[in-house]
Amino acid sequence: MPYTVTPTAIPDVLVLEPKVFGDARGFFFESFNARDFAQSTGLDVVFVQDNHSKSAKGVLRGLHYQIQHPQGKLVRVVQGEVFDVAVDMRQSSPTFGQWVGVVLNHTNHKQLWVPPGFAHGFVVLSDTAEFLYKTTDYWFPEHERSLMWNDPTLAIEWPIDFEPRLAAKDAEGKGLTEAERFA
Repeated sequence: MPYTVTPTAIPDVLVLEPKVFGDARGFFFESFNARDFAQSTGLDVVFVQDNHSKSAKGVLRGLHYQIQHPQGKLVRVVQGEVFDVAVDMRQSSPTFGQWVGVVLNHTNHKQLWVPPGFAHGFVVLSDTAEFLYKTTDYWFPEHERSLMWNDPTLAIEWPIDFEPRLAAKDAEGKGLTEAERFA
């Protein structure tokens, strides 16, 4: 298998660690292969969009989700380091309102599968970070929602000792009790 797949505390959220081949020249790994992804995870998904962002230290992006056209995301970092978070927004789920967080960086090569029905976000821990992710549906700005990053109901343990830099839409995120949810 080209990936080692490890379920998180929320079993639908998966950490994928690729097999990396390296020597004095550098390294190589297959970051995505549809057949191997399906075989390793048991998931039958089609990715329709790739996104790439670069952010400075202290930037927190999220926690985002689309209330219609929910997106599954396969996320990774190609430069720098982030703390990546997924929050279960599926009201009928036994893990509704729970979160998991994983450190993703350019040296551990880990990827995180965030299923549809989850809010997603990350905070940059290094000077800068470049973040890549595949999505299972297109971006529809009219359906995008933001969950409050520091909602006391969620009590996410962000590994920061500073006030993060937020986009206006993220600064106005809703708490879990007020936020729109999935069935």
